[in-house]
Amino acid sequence: MNSKRPVNLDLTTIHFPLPALTSITHRITGVILFVGLMFAFWALGKSLSSPAGFDEVSNALANNLLAKFVAWGLLSALAFHFVAGIKHLLMDADIGVTLEGSVQKAQITVVVSAVLIILAGVWVW
Repeated sequence: MNSKRPVNLDLTTIHFPLPALTSITHRITGVILFVGLMFAFWALGKSLSSPAGFDEVSNALANNLLAKFVAWGLLSALAFHFVAGIKHLLMDADIGVTLEGSVQKAQITVVVSAVLIILAGVWVW
């Protein structure tokens, strides 16, 4: 088959629309949450093992910048993943499946997620 279609294999030159970027970010935050849950479960297990373990995890989250950054990162990933998941559920229910509706829902997803991420940052820091 001799196809005359143009082929662009350089992904750095492709400009994705906002709905595609939010969908890709939804997948990335899912992976971040999957990996980050290992740290969250470790901290939960450590804090429930003994009063000294609880104090250790509590002090780490209060004083260690890396622990605060990881906690904020996990909360940020959770916030975006949650909001984008609601967007995908609306799409599954055939709400806003048009081009204009998908762009509007992607914009709402970014704005709501940004507000939640800022609130999580205020809470953690």
